[in-house]
Amino acid sequence: MNQDIIFDLIEKEKQRQIKGIELIASENFVSEDVMKAAGSVLTNKYAEGYPGRRYYGGCEIVDDIEQIAIDRAKELFGAEFVNVQPHSGAQANAAVFLACLKPGETVMGLDLAHGGHLTHGSPVNFSGLTYNPVFYKVNKEDGRINYEEMVETALREKPKLIIIGASAYSRDYDYKKFREVANEVGAVLMADISHPSGLIAKGILNDPMPYCDIVTTTTHKTLRGTRGGMIMLGKDFENPFGHKTPKGELKLMSQILDSAVFPGTQGGPLEHIIAAKAITFNEALSDNYFNYILQVLKNAQTLSKALVERGFDIISGGTDNHLMLIDLHNKNITGKAAEKLLEQADITCNKNMIPYDDRSPFITSGIRLGTAAVTTRGLKEEDMIKIADFINDVISDPENETTINKVKAEVNLLMNSKPLFQW
Repeated sequence: MNQDIIFDLIEKEKQRQIKGIELIASENFVSEDVMKAAGSVLTNKYAEGYPGRRYYGGCEIVDDIEQIAIDRAKELFGAEFVNVQPHSGAQANAAVFLACLKPGETVMGLDLAHGGHLTHGSPVNFSGLTYNPVFYKVNKEDGRINYEEMVETALREKPKLIIIGASAYSRDYDYKKFREVANEVGAVLMADISHPSGLIAKGILNDPMPYCDIVTTTTHKTLRGTRGGMIMLGKDFENPFGHKTPKGELKLMSQILDSAVFPGTQGGPLEHIIAAKAITFNEALSDNYFNYILQVLKNAQTLSKALVERGFDIISGGTDNHLMLIDLHNKNITGKAAEKLLEQADITCNKNMIPYDDRSPFITSGIRLGTAAVTTRGLKEEDMIKIADFINDVISDPENETTINKVKAEVNLLMNSKPLFQW
């Protein structure tokens, strides 16, 4: 039998990943163990329900696997309750909305155009279509969250749900400030830590658990795991009315969230992915992972500084986490054009709107960069200087094919020295 063309395309994608510099902030490279679990025979098992409470037989083994995933996630994040079944971060967020809101009620998140996420109230997403979205923004002057305006918006609009989190914001959060305003308006406070979750888990960034009612995350960005989502409640759970409650309230909320995931927003869980999540959490509990995630931060700060030195405008002036957002106005190139140009040199990033952008989401004035994936490849600070040079050379001379080819050759040489997929 001839090999399916899909396997040829998979091999091409593998070679693309091996040869290029991956700077997409939401991407990473998983370990061999994570990949093996995700591609295991567990994909054959259907298991609607939860450990010990399934609607199908033959679930004893996957019950053990899912419980291990839950226990490891609790240890990693200091959580009291964890649901590891969401297929994605978007579905984790959808379940929280279903659990906490009625259609038409008000939700407040960071404006998508200011670094927020689709599922935090965008009018083209379920969160903005089903509910009433209002937004807080960043300051035009320094690119940081305008906490004063956030408080004013919350007091005026009185949202039922306030979301902390972003997809293109490079600074840490003042969770205490959000908690104070959530208490004042009687809102549920949720943190979506999908991007900085690895940095939070290892104590490098502020921890939302003591302040937020609910925490969601993906497992595939800085956590360096399989693609998926997760919902958590902290040990000092605060109910939707903002005051301390007995543990019985935590149990009730956990049951509501469980029901919002299944059967509320999805059916049978992906037990092969849950197994891969369990391995991901175990890896993240290790000292090796701490060294890795600390290097992610060092690399991001070095890359940001090097780009600034080469005349690039970093929104907010730098980064506290793994990513940075670059305003390309002074380089006379759009985000879309820069993305395509860098791709020709085997450097992958994504076009991204910047705060107060004067271009459409399809064109944009910025690009977003992240260091999680290149750090997995073993790149260090000195390599970030090289990457800054690569980016500068290509963007500064966009019509010069010789420059692009020269940079591509140097990119491939650098990546060849940092092997990927050695198994």
